[in-house]
Amino acid sequence: MSEIKYFTSEGLQKLKDELDDLILRERPRIVQAIQEARDKGDLSENAEYDAAKEAQGLLEAKIAELQDLIFNARILDESKMDNSKVLLYSTVKIKNVKSGMMMTYAIVPEKEANFKDGKLSINSPIGQGLLGKQVGEIAEIQVPAGKVQFEIVEITR
Repeated sequence: MSEIKYFTSEGLQKLKDELDDLILRERPRIVQAIQEARDKGDLSENAEYDAAKEAQGLLEAKIAELQDLIFNARILDESKMDNSKVLLYSTVKIKNVKSGMMMTYAIVPEKEANFKDGKLSINSPIGQGLLGKQVGEIAEIQVPAGKVQFEIVEITR
């Protein structure tokens, strides 16, 4: 049995859109490629056929993975979440203690992470280091450049 994963309604919709794209666009494209390769003759020495069949297997595995993820997905009711500490789906404003630079990040599941959009994975070093912290606390986090201290300035949803 797969574990339950939590998503925002936006994050779950992105997964559903990706699944639809794979089923409605990619699957027919690969079936067409298999048919074209099959039409070229002897399958035992047909590299195009082998590549298309391999692509089909990878696609079907990805579809099954997404279907399982969506089936076990739950949408979080963000209005009922605790804002007193950093949790999954918290938006947290932090200050680099050394440089004074302010940053704002949303802590999201790995599938929703996008650094450019300010969405940090809960599994990232910074995401892990911020979890459970409250406003005013200092989080000391090991990053590739060394240890960095961040002060929690604000927590919202």
